[in-house]
Amino acid sequence: MAKKKTPTELGRRERQILEIVFRLGEAAVGDVLAEMPDPPAYDSVRTMLRVLEKKGLVQHRREGTKYIYRPTQSRASASRSALSHLMNTFFENSVADTMAAALDLKADDLTEDELSRLEDLIEKARKEGR
Repeated sequence: MAKKKTPTELGRRERQILEIVFRLGEAAVGDVLAEMPDPPAYDSVRTMLRVLEKKGLVQHRREGTKYIYRPTQSRASASRSALSHLMNTFFENSVADTMAAALDLKADDLTEDELSRLEDLIEKARKEGR
């Protein structure tokens, strides 16, 4: 099987299609097309799903004449992999720099519950000596 790529190593359309498959849980080509705001041709989506399958990110099963695609890993696992790639590529593996950039982008959108959760995670990391 091909080495699994992270979602950040994919093209824009591949990421868009993979996100739709994650959101739906499983999807046929027509399902993906219906979810795309600016859909390409049917054959293009079918080809991109095959490419995602070759990359090890989706797998299919046959249902009548359709292929139904589903992710090969959980969204959480794919997210961790993508974040790890992002940290390595742009932030020299610095958790602090990554979090600072995320907060710079979205600090105004954080709820009190989210801020409390972040504080709890930081405190837990301190206690565990990370």
